[in-house]
Amino acid sequence: MVNIRELQRRIAVYDDEAAYRELFIQCYQPLQRFANTFVHNDQVAEEIVSDVFIAIWEQRQRLEEILNLKVYLYVSIKNLSLRHLLKQQKKAAISLDELQVDLESHSHDPEQLMITKELLASYEKAVNSLPPRCKLIYKLIREDRLKYKEIAEILNISVKTIDSQLAIALGKIAKAVNVTLKARFD
Repeated sequence: MVNIRELQRRIAVYDDEAAYRELFIQCYQPLQRFANTFVHNDQVAEEIVSDVFIAIWEQRQRLEEILNLKVYLYVSIKNLSLRHLLKQQKKAAISLDELQVDLESHSHDPEQLMITKELLASYEKAVNSLPPRCKLIYKLIREDRLKYKEIAEILNISVKTIDSQLAIALGKIAKAVNVTLKARFD
């Protein structure tokens, strides 16, 4: 997998279509899931991600001015998603606490295969019962592998808020998994 910064440079300097395709392939799925968190419609989420990538290609000469392209893409997705919601007049404003967040299943991961079904079910139930903001932050850290600072920029919240929300998430998940383990071995 090629570094996003290198792809960004190749697109901006050389109009490199192969680099653009690689960037799209690397980023599409997490960005589509992120957009879907706001719009709750796969097709609309796909259109939003496509619109952002079209804008990236059209403005490729200015691409090197962007310091962190990954954060830029997430913020762009968030802004277009919110604009879409406003345009549809579904909601005048949306809060992170109102978002429905779906986590990607990692059951194909060898480490996950070693965990019993019961334990995995307990984990998934705990994650799904997290408050929306907490669940979104957990998803961005665990699935999308974003850094606290990047998430803070994307969601326009403090790193301290991310830290406390993650602590809440991990505490609730640990408690649920611990209860399952305790019940299993008692």
